[in-house]
Amino acid sequence: MTTIASNLQAVRDAIASAAVGADRHAGDINLLAVSKTFAPDALREAYQAGQTCFAESYVQEALDKIAALQDIPIEWHYIGPIQSNKTRAIAENFAWVHSVDRLKIAERLSEQRPAHLPPLQVCLQVNISMEASKSGAVPHEVDALAHAIAKLPNLKLRGLMAVPAPSDEIAAQRLPFAKLRELRDELNRQGLQLDTLSMGMSHDFAAAIAEGATIVRIGTAIFGDRAYHGNLV
Repeated sequence: MTTIASNLQAVRDAIASAAVGADRHAGDINLLAVSKTFAPDALREAYQAGQTCFAESYVQEALDKIAALQDIPIEWHYIGPIQSNKTRAIAENFAWVHSVDRLKIAERLSEQRPAHLPPLQVCLQVNISMEASKSGAVPHEVDALAHAIAKLPNLKLRGLMAVPAPSDEIAAQRLPFAKLRELRDELNRQGLQLDTLSMGMSHDFAAAIAEGATIVRIGTAIFGDRAYHGNLV
C-alpha cells in the first residue's frame, strides 16, 4: 500500500472513530481531500485508493490538474478565496464552491455557470472567529446573504463553511463549529434547506464531527506537508 493510500485509510478510520464518539454514522461525513500544491500523480494515487472528491485553492493550478486528470471522474471542489476575474473559470470547471462570501461573487458564478451543467453546489463561507486575516461573511451578515444566494438560478446553496482560529484544546475547537451549526439551523428554521456543514481540517476534524460536520477538508494528513512554490493564483 502506498503512503497516500495508507494515510487515506488512517484518516477514514479516524473519521469513523470520531463519528462513533459523536453518536453519528460515518457514512454521513464526506471526506474532501485538499490537494492544493500537490502534483497530479498524488491525486491519481489517492483516486486509486478510493478517493473521488478533491479540493483546490488556486485556480490556475486547479485547471492544470483538471486537464491532466480528465481521464478519471474526479469531483472538483474549490475552497480558496475568489477573485472576480476568476469566477468564470470556477463556474465552468468545478462541481462545488465552498468559499462564496459576497453576493457579487455568487451572482457572477450564477451568471457564468454553463447551461449544460447542473447547478453549482455552493457553501457560504463564514468568518466564524471574526479574524481580520480571514475571508468570509461575518456572522451578522449571514441571514441576508444566504437568502439572497439561495434565490440565484444556477446555484444550489448547500450550507455553510468555516476555517476557525486554530486551537490545540478540543473544547475550544468545538465552540466555533457549534456556532456555525447554530447559524445553519437558524437558516433552516427560516425556510432554507441546508444540509451541509463544511468544517474541520487535519488538526480539528474530530471536534468538527462532534458538532455536526458533513464535509471535512483534509490535506496534510493524506498528502503530507506542503511546499509552496511561487505565486499560485
